[in-house]
Amino acid sequence: MNEAGTQFPQILIAGVRASERNGSLDEALQRYCDYAGRMDAVKKKIAAALIYPTLLLAVGLLVSAFLIGYVVPKFASVYRDSGGDMPWASALLLDIGRLVGAHLPEAVFSAATVLVTAVVAWSRPFVREWVGKGLRSLPGAGPRIRIYEMARLYRTLAMLLRGGTPIVPALGLASSMLSGAMRDQLARSARQIAQGAPISRAFDENGLTTPVGNRMLGVGEHGGGMVDMLERIADYHDDETARWVDWASRLFEPLMMALLGLVIGGVVILLYMPIFDLAGTVQ
Repeated sequence: MNEAGTQFPQILIAGVRASERNGSLDEALQRYCDYAGRMDAVKKKIAAALIYPTLLLAVGLLVSAFLIGYVVPKFASVYRDSGGDMPWASALLLDIGRLVGAHLPEAVFSAATVLVTAVVAWSRPFVREWVGKGLRSLPGAGPRIRIYEMARLYRTLAMLLRGGTPIVPALGLASSMLSGAMRDQLARSARQIAQGAPISRAFDENGLTTPVGNRMLGVGEHGGGMVDMLERIADYHDDETARWVDWASRLFEPLMMALLGLVIGGVVILLYMPIFDLAGTVQ
């Protein structure tokens, strides 16, 4: 499995290697299946919460593009023949519509180029890392992303320790679950643990735990059930992440609908403002 390259995750290979020494290969494979299932369940919850906002944003952008690329140029040609003054905002919108209408193929090509560039850029690991750093710096989302990564760390450690992998090698393997900054924190924790420091203290000093998680780690160290406690901490943080994602999606969806309604409604109102002014002049 190791010689197969990237076909098998290193975490699975470590569990199989440990099981080959004690003859529990079937249990190791079952543990990894349970581990992968739990990890995928959290990812699916996050992905499901993002589907509706993504579709809403895509439809709003398409409607806005249709208005700017087709409807506004039609109105611009009508107002150009009618003459007369109009509000500056309507005039600006019509100028943009004339520009897009006169260079519609170039505008479509530019939009497609931007989309393809964004997809290609997202496939680069350093771009995803850069976007991740930006998201982690946000006041509301940053701490939640950190808790999500800590849950993955605890669940990975629980699976490896239950399979017989020593704690220090397990920490090295689990570093792949973390981002760049948290990998450095985990490396410092691993050095402290290798020197005899308790896991709870090493994690707490390097910012790899929450107050609740740190107390649970202490209980696991004193009671001898560290593996079970790591799994409970991971479950607790996964449930907390799922609740936050559900709350954020419920709040974000109406806000996005209101924003898109303001944008589309604003375009329509600006298009009809000259007609309202003309009607007032006639009266």
